[in-house]
Parts: sequence; structure tokens; C-alpha cells
Amino acid sequence: MGAMLEIKNLLVFYENALALNDFSMEIQEKEFIGILGSNSAGKSTLMNTIAGLLEDKRIKEKRKGGIRITIRGQITFEGEDILRTKPSERVRRGIVLTRERHPIFRDSDVEENLRIGGYLQKNAEVAKAIDSIFDIFPALEHLKKRKAGFLSGGEQQMLIIGMALIAKPRLLLLDEPLLGLSPAIQSHLVTTIRDISKRGITVVISEQFARPILPYINRGYVLESGMLTLEGSGDELMNNPEVKSAYFGV
Repeated sequence: MGAMLEIKNLLVFYENALALNDFSMEIQEKEFIGILGSNSAGKSTLMNTIAGLLEDKRIKEKRKGGIRITIRGQITFEGEDILRTKPSERVRRGIVLTRERHPIFRDSDVEENLRIGGYLQKNAEVAKAIDSIFDIFPALEHLKKRKAGFLSGGEQQMLIIGMALIAKPRLLLLDEPLLGLSPAIQSHLVTTIRDISKRGITVVISEQFARPILPYINRGYVLESGMLTLEGSGDELMNNPEVKSAYFGV
């Protein structure tokens, strides 16, 4: 049985700037993977490329003669090449991304936002899925009639992940979900994300802040200036002096 997701020699250029340089990785089904790196290391570019958003942007920019975006290499999902596949088709196949500053419908309540997240599902399935989201995030059930714009940062992040889960991901991509949250909320969110992965969903999380996620991930990849510089288990990275120095200030 091959890897669920396989990336080989991925190169991404914006005009003349190199965003990802010869990046390769493999993700097995049901793994919990961390993508670590400082700001502008290439983490979001990688996540957007896997989800197809960058390919979509490349095509739109080419049509209007805007920024030239080049994507080369290979991305295989469950044995099929998806490098040029539309984002909507990737969602149908089970690849779902939550982005940093992910759009929520601020004037709609929590329950309505979750229903919007299930637009591809039948009504009965959505109702069942919403119940499962409230099981994962009990705090959201108490807030289900509150408008999303009035939620705290941590509550909004729970809602964003809930909306992604309604879409029935097989591969859930979380781009910097801990950004701007207090350490206590970060810790709570990471343990919940680990529980989500234990439900059989393959999870990839990208983060600047390694400390909260290293105890939980199966494996981590460290990006610097678009290049893979380190790879290892969560324990290996946690005990690596370079990682400690760069991410823990030790």
C-alpha cells in the first residue's frame, strides 16, 4: 500500500522568487504530521499547493496576464496525480484546507456557519455531522445561536475546523490554526486536533510555534526559505538542538 499523499521535487516560483525548492514528503493514512517553519518559510505555499488553491491562482493570473506562478513536480493523492486538479475536485476527494484568517460568515450564527460548511452533503447527513462537531467541540454547542463575529479567537478557530470537518475530510490541512491564541487555548486546540486524528482523519498542521504540537505529531518537516532542512518524529525534533534553538529559544 502506497502513501496517501506523496510530493516529489515540488518547486513553486512567484515571478522570480522561489517559494518552495525541491520539496518532497510522504504522508501515510491516519498520520498526524507537522510542517514547521518561521514566517515566510513556505508553509502556507505548501498547504495551498496541496489544496489546489495555488494552481487555481496560477490559472487565473495567467489568463489576466498577472503574476507568473510556476508549479513543477509531482503531487499524488491515493495513487493519482493531482498537480493540475481543481480545488473543488480535491475537496470532493477529501482534501480540505483551513487557512490562516479563514473566512467565516460573521453575521451568521455558529450553526448556520456549520450548515454552510456542509453544502456538498445532504440535509440529514449535515444534521448528523453537526452533532458530531458539537461532540468534538462542546463549547460550540453552547454558542450555536451566537453570531460568528462575536466569538473569541479560540472559538472562531474551533468553528473554522468544525466547518472543515463537516466537509468529511480524509486529509485535513490546518494552516497555522494556533496563531494569535493564548497558550492555554493553543494546548486545548492541539489535544482536540490530536483526538480528531485518532478518529481516522489524516491531519497535516503547519505552525511557527513548534512547542505545542511536537508532543503529539507522528512526524514533522522543518522548512526554511522553501527548503526541507529537517525531518523526524515529534520526539526526535523535540530533542534536536537546532529545533530547540530556533523554536524554543533554548
